[in-house]
Formats: sequence, C-alpha cells, structure tokens
Amino acid sequence: MLGFFRSSNGGARVAEKPRSDEEMLKGTLDMMILRTMLLGDAHGHTIAKIIERTSEDVLQVEQGSLYPALYRLEDRGWLSSYWKASENNRRAKFYRLTAAGRKQLQREAKRWERMTRAIDLVMGKSLEGEEP
Repeated sequence: MLGFFRSSNGGARVAEKPRSDEEMLKGTLDMMILRTMLLGDAHGHTIAKIIERTSEDVLQVEQGSLYPALYRLEDRGWLSSYWKASENNRRAKFYRLTAAGRKQLQREAKRWERMTRAIDLVMGKSLEGEEP
C-alpha cells in the first residue's frame, strides 16, 4: 500500500519511507477531494464514500490519509469548514470548497491531464485510446 489506497481485493501492502511517488499520490488524493467538493459541502466520511463509489470501489480512502489531507487542504485555504449535525444527527465537521480551492483544482486537473497523456504515450497508447 502506497499512502492512502488499498485495492478493493486486498492488494499487497508496501512499507517504505516516503518517496516522490507517495508525494504524487498525496497530490492525487488532494485533487480527488477537491473534485469531490464540487458536488457541495460534505463531511469526511461522505467525501471518502463518494470517491469510492465514483471509482467503482477500486479506490478506498483510509481515514489515516483522508483527515490529514482535509486538514492540509484547509490550512492551504482550499477548503473551509464548519460544524453541524450529520445525517445520523451527530456533530460533524463539514468542508466547503473555496474560490482558491477551485483554482487549485483547475491547476491540478491540467497537471493530471499532462501526466496521464505522457504516461499513455510511453505505454504506447494513441490519443484516441487505441493501441498502435
């Protein structure tokens, strides 16, 4: 397991010192959280469930990665937060995407598009998704 993902089929765990690929995964989690927040305000559990459901349960966000990411995004001014009762009437911290967060999401989405295009080129896929 690198950082925050575990495969839905219980894939192998990797215990290593943080590496640059883990930093990329952290950035990917941040981007997915920001993208999820376009749907509206949500608390952590809901954010994780939306990411899982949207990925068809391939990606599962663990609490040990989710909450540090939420705090990091809030510290950077990309999310704001407030307290209110959740669906089950428990007090929960809800997060909201800020204008700065929207701008950051646009930057991250462009970076992601460049990276995935470059990887597709290296792996031999054409821009239309067909093999050469």
